[in-house]
Amino acid sequence: MAFSELVSFFFTMYLLLPTPISSNNISLSPEELAQIPVNFLDLAKKPDVFDWMVGIRRKLHENPELSFEEFETSKLIRAELDQMGIPYTYPIAVTGIVGYIGTGGPPFVALRADMDALAMQELVEWEHKSKVPGKMHACGHDAHIAMLLGAAKMLQELRHKLLVFSFFLFCFIKLICVHGQIGTVVLLFQPAEEGWGGAKKMLDAGVLKNVEAIFGLHVSPAYPIGTVASRPGPLTAGSGRFAAVISGKGGHAAIPQQTIDPILAASNVIVSLQHLVSREADPLDSQVVTVTKFQGGGSFNVIPDSVSIGGTFRALSKESFAQLRQRIEEVITMQARVQRCNATVTFNENGKPFYPVLVNNKDLHEHFRKVAGDMLGFQNLKVMLPLMGAEDFSFYAEAIPGYFFCLGLDDKTKGTFELEHSPLFRINEDALPYGAALHASLAMRYLLENQPESTSLKGSFHDEL
Repeated sequence: MAFSELVSFFFTMYLLLPTPISSNNISLSPEELAQIPVNFLDLAKKPDVFDWMVGIRRKLHENPELSFEEFETSKLIRAELDQMGIPYTYPIAVTGIVGYIGTGGPPFVALRADMDALAMQELVEWEHKSKVPGKMHACGHDAHIAMLLGAAKMLQELRHKLLVFSFFLFCFIKLICVHGQIGTVVLLFQPAEEGWGGAKKMLDAGVLKNVEAIFGLHVSPAYPIGTVASRPGPLTAGSGRFAAVISGKGGHAAIPQQTIDPILAASNVIVSLQHLVSREADPLDSQVVTVTKFQGGGSFNVIPDSVSIGGTFRALSKESFAQLRQRIEEVITMQARVQRCNATVTFNENGKPFYPVLVNNKDLHEHFRKVAGDMLGFQNLKVMLPLMGAEDFSFYAEAIPGYFFCLGLDDKTKGTFELEHSPLFRINEDALPYGAALHASLAMRYLLENQPESTSLKGSFHDEL
């Protein structure tokens, strides 16, 4: 093995030694750093790792569980972590798990996978179709779990190899001083992403204590396999739900003058709500108000006493989101009053939180570009337009620097890949190695490039010789 290869190999495995070792005079060249994601991708594509990830993903797909019900999913994850010798904390936020790989010291970097499925019947006929009627992994969370476990497996296996190699290097080259730490990778397996804000409950439980950065991904049929897509700044919208009861005075349809018609009032409310975007919002500041529920009356000749409406509102900035919330309440109550009705407005019933705007950290965007570019080629990094959909990774990214990206699934040779939340959604399992390798590479290079000053890896390894 050539000396430069020896140095690269040592530091690729050096990250996760239980007894921390480092030297102020050791460094990795840009070329050696660039090789880390390539090595991880090669490892993730090996049959023993790839087939293992596929097997986990298929078990999960056959047994989907809804938000905060992921008990068997969590049990499977914990069994795999136990098998790998990775310590973890459980339960967090009902079914959540937090695993730890590394020295236990700073810097700390987190990787996240969501666990819950959707309440829909799978229409894809294949060997590993959902066995639970009315439940399906239609958003790829089964793949997210498999990829994060794959990253954990690779990092942990390198950790074990390092025990032998570091002893050899210490005895025969004698360049290492025991006085520092390399860092810790925190694995977040999170429940209830689908509308219930499980990330917020994980955050409230303190899972990001001491964590300096967090990365997350989502599979996407909108992009070809072997590509990734993201952007710095706002990526997904802040999202909230509203509901209103508009009350009037019911009566016979033949004598409307003796009634106070809540249907008419609700209709005017809905039209006025659309003006919030078309006439009050900056056209360059994306906002959406959508009424999705209208319930009132049960007879053709009776005006009801009340009508219920509801919907969602979204915006790509925190300020616009707060303004939109305020104006929705004002428009509903005041427009109802114009029609002589009363209105009560509630937001995010059933305890569901508002989702913040997901804002990708600009420094982490540059880190992501380097890692993904070295692995996939910079031509395979796509610029992603902001989405008006919501993602609860935003809770993490609001608390600490965070970065979220999409992993391509599409392969025309394998037929059509439907978008998420479709009963025909399916995963291109060839994407699993890319996600696992990106997880591992993003975390490892972050730790290597963000060492505390007292344990800096900056300097000249070759000069020390």
